[in-house]
Amino acid sequence: MAATDTPTTEIPGGWNLTGHWAPGSGILVHTSDSQLRVSQEASVHCQNPVLHEVHWGADFQSLITRKLINETHAIFMDLQHVPDSGGTGRKASLIKFSRRYRSVVRACILDLEEKSDASESLGDSRFKVPPSSASQRQLLTVIETVWHLCEILFIETLPGGAVLHHLLEWVQNGHAERYIREVLQHPQPYDSPSYWPAIYSLVLQGRVNDVRELLAQHPERQAGEYDEFASMDELLHKMPMYQLYMGQSLAEFTMKWSHWQQECKHRLDDQTYAGNAHLQTICRVLCGEEQVFDEMIDYCKTWYQLLVAKLLYCNPAIKSFDLQYHTQACIDKFEGNGSLHSFDRILLSAFEFDVYDVIKKSSEALGNWWFVAHLTDLLHHCGQLDSPHVISHSISLREFLILEYAASLMSHHSLWRVAVDYLLHCPVYGRAHLEEYIEHLPLETDKKAMKVLRLCEDVEMLAQAQSICKTMSMNALRNGRLGAALAWCLRSKDSTFAAFISERFLTEYCKSGGFSNLDLIDNLGSAMLLSDRLTFLGKYREFHKMYEEGNFHEAANLLISLLTSKLAPQRLWLTLLTDTLPLLEHKEVIFSSAQTYELMHCLEAIRLSFRTKEYLDHPDKEPTDEPLIRTLTQGPGPQSVKSTKAQEDEERDRIDLIRLALARNLSRTIL
Repeated sequence: MAATDTPTTEIPGGWNLTGHWAPGSGILVHTSDSQLRVSQEASVHCQNPVLHEVHWGADFQSLITRKLINETHAIFMDLQHVPDSGGTGRKASLIKFSRRYRSVVRACILDLEEKSDASESLGDSRFKVPPSSASQRQLLTVIETVWHLCEILFIETLPGGAVLHHLLEWVQNGHAERYIREVLQHPQPYDSPSYWPAIYSLVLQGRVNDVRELLAQHPERQAGEYDEFASMDELLHKMPMYQLYMGQSLAEFTMKWSHWQQECKHRLDDQTYAGNAHLQTICRVLCGEEQVFDEMIDYCKTWYQLLVAKLLYCNPAIKSFDLQYHTQACIDKFEGNGSLHSFDRILLSAFEFDVYDVIKKSSEALGNWWFVAHLTDLLHHCGQLDSPHVISHSISLREFLILEYAASLMSHHSLWRVAVDYLLHCPVYGRAHLEEYIEHLPLETDKKAMKVLRLCEDVEMLAQAQSICKTMSMNALRNGRLGAALAWCLRSKDSTFAAFISERFLTEYCKSGGFSNLDLIDNLGSAMLLSDRLTFLGKYREFHKMYEEGNFHEAANLLISLLTSKLAPQRLWLTLLTDTLPLLEHKEVIFSSAQTYELMHCLEAIRLSFRTKEYLDHPDKEPTDEPLIRTLTQGPGPQSVKSTKAQEDEERDRIDLIRLALARNLSRTIL
């Protein structure tokens, strides 16, 4: 980022801050010197700023987040293989997928709650749950709430649009459960301060069976007598519940509800519960009195809980599209629109059936791409995003969000493989993004490089696979690992680099008198045909094996072919001729006269060209980085280095010794 383009953010009451993009998911922040009136101390600080690295996506380090990512990744992959057959079977499958997503989120919330409870039970500040865990639990709770509502309104759409029985499940929260725990933990449950609050909360949530059980614990309830408690129990028992899958029509349910509520009103008018104010209040709720919900507002922690409670007793047959017309009255009971947060506005957009606004506001408010990417993908499969909604350059909303989520995963060193599967399911730009990510993916170990390489081979990204092999081969060569360098080079099928590495092996042989990485060289097979120099390396090693195994005639024939075919580099001719000495001095004649003449011809070529450049190069000279670069750009070439007088004298002595041995062998072949 250019200095002129760097954004500057002013903090009220402080100096200016300047930010620069840092590698990965981060920004380098430091104080700027744009403030005119500064103290001397501040001026010094601005001249020598302290850099602060700010990271986002740091929650990927959390075990809970990793669990969420990995488990929902498997669900996402299964979802992509759902057949597009349509009908009730497909819809049932999509509902199951939605519930699988929610179950993972719920499991993560429970894990965080368990961790929080464990730390509180220890009572030691050292084991205190960090604020990040609390905020993470709050975020996951918001995600679960929004997802569940979207599932009810957009995925599990029911005939006739009746949704209240699903909304009752949606608003069940921990407040009622907390009251119940306090009641059950009390020696005398009915004496607990939470006894009636628990009953009120359960009534508002439509959990009439739980209400009946708690009322049965009251000491004024007389078994076998029809008193006010028995009357209330009868009303609760008769309360109709809409059951779509039991063959009940909405009109039939509405009629039953009307008759039941009329009975509730009759008993209220008859002062049946006048002797017990709590039962009187419950009956007023059952009758759907508007004023009683103002009294019950303390047991509804949010406006949407109040909304569902009022609709349950005032309009239980409400259709999903009519929910939006009842939200504002409940919001006004909670200090109006001014008290709404971004989470509340997401819910309002859902009640208004504005799918795109739900996604937009969730992207802005929830701080990560996981939720919007997976929800949008599920809604896409449900057909809720069929209308054309293009972000830019013909990319769909679904693909855009999945690409952003994959990008956030790619920023983490161990989640890149998960991101790959998401990119492969983006039909337009997924492959292009994947190619770019692979080009810049850090390859810290051979194991990771092999994983990336297998991926490239599986998806037929041959150029990226070759680039990985070349990169790993260069890294291995710089670290002195010739065997690994050659192995990676063979995978890349780079003949020029293979020739250079082969030269390194030959130089190492000339220095030490032996080859390293014999397992690799002995099993080159057809790979040695990648370059002439690699072929010579493989065949030269084969000559040594034949000699070690006592196959002297085969070894001699192979050595002659290496020299006569010009496959051996000229700078190594003298070394190869030196290798013939033990065979020439063997008690059995190994070389024929014709082969001896060939060897003499090679020796004469060396003698006549002894002062030329090829023979001034010494095979034990270590190649430097500069020849390496030249080799990769211009091809292999000789390395010029001047021989010393002692080295030249030694080589002349070797030539004379070889000539003498050749002459003896020739005489033996003639005789």
